[in-house]
Amino acid sequence: MSLNSKYRTVKKEAEGMYKEKGSKFIGLAVPCYNEEEAKAFLEDWKKRHHQARHLCYAYKFGVDGKKFRANDDGEPNNSAGAPILGQIDSFELTNVLIGVVRYYGGTKLGVGGLINAYRTGAKEAIQNGQIVELEVYDWVDITFGYEDMPHVMNLLKKHNLTLSNNLFEETCKLTTFLDLNKAAGIKAELEKFDTVDVIEKGIY
Repeated sequence: MSLNSKYRTVKKEAEGMYKEKGSKFIGLAVPCYNEEEAKAFLEDWKKRHHQARHLCYAYKFGVDGKKFRANDDGEPNNSAGAPILGQIDSFELTNVLIGVVRYYGGTKLGVGGLINAYRTGAKEAIQNGQIVELEVYDWVDITFGYEDMPHVMNLLKKHNLTLSNNLFEETCKLTTFLDLNKAAGIKAELEKFDTVDVIEKGIY
């Protein structure tokens, strides 16, 4: 069975803005692959917008988009994070973090007004950026004994695999990414060698 091998995300960080009754809602969209990255982006945004009242956000990770979160950051329940997540779904994005910073203008907007403002702020950031369709790969670490290096390297060359984080010592280690629809076969070939261990890093 062929696996879904592409996903949609934003190419790079982008901003958008929406104003309502004196309040400013600044949308920020960025490609992001896990909670650790998301935390770092959010901390940076908080520093950049330290005078803002709220920083609400949503993210979605993974090819299947099953890992997601929405956060209202003190706004009424489901008035901020959920509308932001709704825009991620509307544009069919994953591996993305979207935050909307609110600078309070002195007038309450009500739940309906907040939903519209956070939704629009997120939408503006997405539309001001560039949506790209990227290939999905199965990332793995391969560890092996020095005696199996020629076999491993020949196999990787045979499949035209790109290597990174190479460490060639008594125990060797390298990182590579595999085409989803060929991954199982390549792993089976690698694991025929006595000292080889294939460690899953994730699909993204």
